[in-house]
Formats: sequence, C-alpha cells, structure tokens
Amino acid sequence: MKPRNGHETTSQSAHQGSIDWRQLVQWLQHDGVISLEEAQRTVTRCSQAESSQHPLMRLASVAMRRASDQKPLDVEALTQWLAKRAGLAYMRIDPLKVDVGKVADMMSAAYAERHRVLPVQVTPTEVVVATAEPFVTDWVSEVERQSRRSVRRVLANPQDIHKFTAEFFALAKSVRSAQKSGASAGGASFEQLVELGKSNKQLDANDQGVVQVVDWLWQYAFDQRASDIHLEPRREQGVIRFRIDGVLHPVYQMPMGVLTAMTARIKLLGRMDVVEKRRPQDGRIKTRNPRGDEVEMRISTLPTAFGEKMVMRIFDPDNTVKDLDALGFTPHDAQRWEALVQRPHGIILVTGPTGSGKTTTLYATLKRVATEEVNVSTVEDPIEMIEPAFNQTQVQPQLDFNFAEGLRALMRQDPDIIMVGEIRDLQTAEMAVQAALTGHLVFSTLHTNDAPSAITRLMELGIPPYLINATVLGVLAQRLVRTLCPQCKVRDDEATREALAEVVKPWQINGAYKPYKPQGCVDCRMTGFMGRMGLYELLVVSEAFKDKVNREPSIDSLRRQAVSDGMRPLRLAGALRVAEGLTVMEEVLSSTPPL
Repeated sequence: MKPRNGHETTSQSAHQGSIDWRQLVQWLQHDGVISLEEAQRTVTRCSQAESSQHPLMRLASVAMRRASDQKPLDVEALTQWLAKRAGLAYMRIDPLKVDVGKVADMMSAAYAERHRVLPVQVTPTEVVVATAEPFVTDWVSEVERQSRRSVRRVLANPQDIHKFTAEFFALAKSVRSAQKSGASAGGASFEQLVELGKSNKQLDANDQGVVQVVDWLWQYAFDQRASDIHLEPRREQGVIRFRIDGVLHPVYQMPMGVLTAMTARIKLLGRMDVVEKRRPQDGRIKTRNPRGDEVEMRISTLPTAFGEKMVMRIFDPDNTVKDLDALGFTPHDAQRWEALVQRPHGIILVTGPTGSGKTTTLYATLKRVATEEVNVSTVEDPIEMIEPAFNQTQVQPQLDFNFAEGLRALMRQDPDIIMVGEIRDLQTAEMAVQAALTGHLVFSTLHTNDAPSAITRLMELGIPPYLINATVLGVLAQRLVRTLCPQCKVRDDEATREALAEVVKPWQINGAYKPYKPQGCVDCRMTGFMGRMGLYELLVVSEAFKDKVNREPSIDSLRRQAVSDGMRPLRLAGALRVAEGLTVMEEVLSSTPPL
C-alpha cells in the first residue's frame, strides 16, 4: 500500500487498519527504540488491565524507557516515532494557527469524532487533516469529495486531537449560535443583553452562544499564557489577537455582530456603561483560570472607525505579584536593591517605557517590605492588582482626586511606606519630596529611557537639585526581553562571542561566554522564545553623585558618575544575559538604549 504523500514503508505494506498496542511494541523493539527486556515488561504491564485508551496513550502510561538514554517515552515521542515509521509528517497542533471557522466547515463534529480526525489547515486546494491512526484511510476519499480539495494527512498526538476536536467544534457552534441570535443587529442586541443582566433572567439558548464564546476566549487566553486580549473591529469582520511574550498573535476572526455582542457582554460583567460607545471606558473583572486561581483583568475600551475596540490586560497572580527573587536581578544588583529598599525614608524611582515590568517590580518589592509592623499605602491609576498586604487607593480625575491629592490624603493616614503610581507633574513630585522629607519611604515610577535621566526629569519638572539630593535614594531602569526556549536553543557561533566581548570587555567582567540562538520547536510555537525576563540598571545615589547633581547636572556627567559608582547600563546587563545563554543580542539591542 502506498501512502498519500508518496513514501513507501515496510510497516505500511504489512499493516492496514487500526493500530494495536502489541504491534506497536513489536515495531518499537524491531526499530531499536526499546530493548527486548523493556518490550517484555511492557507487554506484561499492558496485559494486566484492559483499557479503551488509544494505543499510543496506553503505552505512554507505562513509561517505557528508551534504549539509547533510558528516558521515558511520552506520548509525543511515541507519536513522532510512529509518524516517521508510517511515512507521514508529524504535527503538534497549535490552536493559534488553526482557523476554527474553516475547520468546522470541512466536516461535522460527529464525523470527526467517529474517525478520530481533525482538519487543522484549509487552503483553496488542500485540507490538512490530523489523525492518530496512520493506516486508516477509508475516510479520505469522502472528505476529498465533500470539500473538493485534496487531503494531506499528518500524524498528531491522540490526546490533542480529542481535546481540540471538542474545543474547536464547540467554539464554531457557539459563534454560529450567536450569529443566529441576532447579534448582527448591533444596537438592539446591546439593549437585550443589558436588560437580561439587570433583571437577572436566565439567558436564552441563543444568547448563551455569546456567553460561551466569551468564556472560551478567557480560558483560551489563560491557557496560551497571554498577557493581553485585543478585540478589534474591522471593516469586514472582527479580529481577536493575544499578546504572548510581548508579541501579538492573531487568534480568531469572527462576524462583526458576534464581536459587538462579546464586547457588550464583557462590558456588562466589568460594570461599565454598555450603551455608551462614544467615550473610552475602563473596567475590571475577576475570574478564575483553569487551575482555579483568581485572575484579574483590566478592561479598556476605545471608539474606533469601525466600532468599539477593547483590550483586556490579564494580571495572572503567577506573573504579577512575584517574589523579589523571581524578578531576575543579577547578584550584583540584587544586593544593592535589597540594601536600598531597607532604607527608612527617601524616594526610590523605577523607570522605563510602558510594558517594561515596572509595576511587577514595585509590587514584588512592596510585598517584601510589607510586614505587619508597617503601613504600606498606594495611590494608583488604575489599581493594577489587588494585594491584601497593601492599602490601595485609585485616583479619580472626575472627582479632582489625582496623584497629588491622593498623596496629600495618604500623608494623614499614618503611612510608613507609600507607592505613587506615577510622577507626572510638579505638584505630584513636590508631594513625593515632602513625604520623603517627613520620614516616609516613597516608591514611584517615571517614563524615562534610563536611570540617570530620571534625575534630569525631576529637574525639568521643577524640583531643585538640593531637594533631589536630600530625598532620592536610587533609580532602577528596566526593560523586558524574550528568553530563549530551553527545549530547542542551540549554541551560537564565534561571531556572537566577538560581539559580546566588544560590549563586556571595557567593563572588565570576566566569565565564560555561552551564547545560544533560537531554533524553534513545538513547545515555543517555532518562535525559539518562551517567556520574558527583566534587564535592570540600578543607580544608587552616592555623595559623589550628589556633588555632580549640584555642580554639573548634565545627563552625560551624571551617567559617568553613576557608572563609576557601580551602575551597569541596561545594554551591558542584556549582554551578560546573552553570555549566560538566556537571550540573544538582537533582543537586547532592540530594547535597550546605546552605551
């Protein structure tokens, strides 16, 4: 028998129909993947109990040991081996790359479940179908006839096929249900959803489609490690995108009526004005992730040319309120930062652009110093994450309650440690200085490129140098860079070592360089990166630095003095992380200011 991709294999000519676990054990032993002893042990263990599991999953459950390195063979490894033996391509199904709407049009959910197959890619001429049964092909001609496309089979993990078959077809059904419910009616569906919410009536079956799509969206975002969800109205249809590791990924396209109804549902849950679509609004929702942990989402809407755009920022407790040790400080900076935050009074600033992790650093630091003996109070815009150890206040500009007014009110609350969300104007800066002079430890953020620029920024706002010297203890500048996927990164060549040496050598930092480069694998969606880490530049104000602030407050002079006091610039911090094999120079160069 000849497979559809044209490869002839011994196993295919010898086998047709569903695979059997005993046959798989024989092939594994014949191919040298497992030893004869391991094959005998596996047969004994699998024979002890009958199971309805797929043969690959059944074999993975007994943890067979690979003959070459004695590592357990999991279901992914077994699937990859079987794909090679059957002459089919192996695929790890990435839900972000599957057009769920097109998939559901290729076949019914019942047909997919019956044949244990799942369409994963659809083009005008071809449909790619994932299967876990490489020698069952009786369904191929029927799908080709119905779809009027050629079928290309790929082998995938049976667990993934089962899971995503349920998810994809359920989602497509919910979207279609939402469409039929009259979601495309626009304003009318808004009023209907609002009234249902106000009266607490049970949503009818049609509106339930919108509810299910919203629930799917959140669970899916948590599952994919997204930090932000974008619902974007376009001329023809709505687009959903997730930000993962700092990069936006398209997730799903749906009819504008469904996106509009989803936006209304989320606004309703976030206690926002559902009917008001002309002005930007902010809201907040608390829900649970698949593990049962509470997750907060901050919601922001914005009127655009084609409708209301919504962004939900996800504050996963695992990622937001980290321990200070988990932030990724080098030992050099960790000791200096610990000493700084233990000071009894003064101002400590964290700087960097939006999305550089400033809030995460501040929360982690405040959590470390928030003992029962001290009163930690914050004034934020908005409150990013509810933390029980703090007394948190949100500014409300519509009530003339800004950062300066919030600080003034906090000063009467007997605080020990104060966190101001951001110093934006002279009034807030003056209040922060006043708080520091009267014996309080004040944390705040500024939007500057590097740490020394924070000092000149305070001067530009109108704070005199003598008050800066009297109150500012230190400035931490930071950036976030993507980290290399530990599963697939490979050692880099000499060129990277030379580039590293050029950056590191002038600083007389010794150590073995172990640079790596991204390769891409199924775990990281072929990007080569997984997760992000912080790069830090810590300026600690010394007596010599204070002298520069008084006599020669130019940015170049302040930077030189900070470096001589032990500050390592952001680009150097990044180069050292490249030397450790954690990220790449391209990431560092694109996110840090030049030396």
